[in-house]
Amino acid sequence: MSAPSSTSPTSVGGPSLRRLVQLFVGLILYGASDALLVQAGLGLEPWGVLHQGLAELSGISIGVVSIIIGAVVLLLWIPLRQRPGLGTVSNVFLVGLSMDATIALVPMPDAYGLRVPMLLTGVVLNGVATGLYIAANYGPGPRDGLMTGLHRRTGRSIRLVRTVIEVTVCVVGFALGGTIGVGTVVYAVAIGPLAQYFLRVFAAAEPPAGPTAATEASPGQAILRP
Repeated sequence: MSAPSSTSPTSVGGPSLRRLVQLFVGLILYGASDALLVQAGLGLEPWGVLHQGLAELSGISIGVVSIIIGAVVLLLWIPLRQRPGLGTVSNVFLVGLSMDATIALVPMPDAYGLRVPMLLTGVVLNGVATGLYIAANYGPGPRDGLMTGLHRRTGRSIRLVRTVIEVTVCVVGFALGGTIGVGTVVYAVAIGPLAQYFLRVFAAAEPPAGPTAATEASPGQAILRP
């Protein structure tokens, strides 16, 4: 999705504002969806397992741990010659803050009859949020950028690089006390199709403005492909 032409102030202001709102709403919802997975207590996605394990070990809130890890991962972009965007930097802070705020507001239910719907809501909301912030086209999150950077530098497939990264952080997080369970499996199976669907939905909301639109959309799509 390319930027609108600078010849029309109206077209620049409108879509840009819409994309900014889309970016920030997506990141806030992403943090909220991660919090729902935490509160469901049925297993987290791989990076969430690492964040929870480090939070258990350090006594720091999981949202703050997410911010710290995001900043550390962002530093790894330097040797990979990745360039962060507004969405990248915003991702580091907004997701963690939203996660902590949602955990403070949403209690962990005791009954499985409530925890399972909470888990499923978290997974679907995560797919919506991923589609929103990636389709806004302000740059990938730190963890997605690490994956695509390693893909370009090593020549290995996105599938292999993503698998190695996520298995590694999941194993380390579990060893530190993070939660792996049915939710981890549900997330792994569902998030790809969900995110790809919502990426198409939100990318289609703003018509492409030029011939480079397909090229610019491809990094987000590559992130979501297995």
